[in-house]
Amino acid sequence: MTVVTTLLAGVVFGLALAAPPGPMNAVIAEESVVGGWRSGFRSGLGAMTADLVFLALALVGAVAVVERVPAVRNGMVAVGGLLMLYFAYGALEGVGGSFRSSERSSGGRGFTKAFVLALTNPYQILFWLTVGVGLLAPGQVDVLSYASAALSGLVVVETGSPALLVGLFGGILAWIVGFPAALSAAERRTEAVAPAVAALSAAVLALFGVYFLYDAATGFGLATV
Repeated sequence: MTVVTTLLAGVVFGLALAAPPGPMNAVIAEESVVGGWRSGFRSGLGAMTADLVFLALALVGAVAVVERVPAVRNGMVAVGGLLMLYFAYGALEGVGGSFRSSERSSGGRGFTKAFVLALTNPYQILFWLTVGVGLLAPGQVDVLSYASAALSGLVVVETGSPALLVGLFGGILAWIVGFPAALSAAERRTEAVAPAVAALSAAVLALFGVYFLYDAATGFGLATV
């Protein structure tokens, strides 16, 4: 029972990492409405592959370097901000397009775009520095015991368990399959969705890009909070 609970908890963590609105989902959305489900899914795979890289780095302790050396963290944030502005410009090109237009199809570039962007995404880095590291450490979390002593032992999650990691990436996989599918399905309802999502994606990427550049400048002492 504990294994099943741990697996389900991993799925919840995976969805919590993948589902919130942000730059990665902006890229997946833009790729989905321009190139169809496969393009969106490939972008999602790019982001998930970055999480696998962070997992491997966390297992060997390399992720902690980002936390110990502020210059490394600030540099990665700055690169991420510039990439987001660049991809925002690319998303704007799709505002006047439609679903799966051949001239706007990115082919396999969606994977590379999402992968590179995810590697410099402070939110994913922060997740693996905090929650991710905690999930890898062997131990047990009695979830409901914090709410009431009477519920102690009912929901126990084993951290450091393979089941937790399988659930985590299973949740991410479920999102990158379902999210592009939902967006692509809108093609059957209205062509107006494509330029609208492209415009929204560009706005999200631009805002996060500016924010990350300001954050990096603050870290380097070039700007004040």
